[in-house]
Amino acid sequence: MLSLPHPGQPDRVGADERAFVTDSLAASAETKRRIAHALTDDIVRAAHLTADAFARDGKLLLCGNGGSAADAQHLATEFTIRFRGSFTRPALPAIALSVDPSAMTAGPNDLGFEHTFARLVEAYGRPGDVLWVFSTSGQSANCIHAVTAARERQMTVITFLGNGGGRMAEMGDINLT
Repeated sequence: MLSLPHPGQPDRVGADERAFVTDSLAASAETKRRIAHALTDDIVRAAHLTADAFARDGKLLLCGNGGSAADAQHLATEFTIRFRGSFTRPALPAIALSVDPSAMTAGPNDLGFEHTFARLVEAYGRPGDVLWVFSTSGQSANCIHAVTAARERQMTVITFLGNGGGRMAEMGDINLT
């Protein structure tokens, strides 16, 4: 277990802490190498599908729970505000579905948590739009219902999944698992 120094204790890096950090960074690098090997073509296809939607005046909706909601919010901001400072581009319409506290409390209260994202897809999604779904389990009922709602609206669906993809493993047009 990683222990942090107590206030007033000199900063010392022990062997356990060094090993923890080194192992964590090595595991992250190995994950990125595996992704680069296995998913590059699908990632490029997902980028093209999303860019094509933007070119046709479509929008990107993003959803996920917990840390995945934070990922969705971060990426939506990268599209609307700025991805890299090295080039300028117009703002792109991307909406993280979890950012409205009123919807995130009224939806579960009135419709049930599992239907909240689907209701927002129903409100904002149009044919030709894209839905990005983030789920570490691939089992989240509210994300599964969001995919179903997107399909009903003839939207493209791209999933970013962990844990082998779970129930959502084959639900997207592109499944990054």
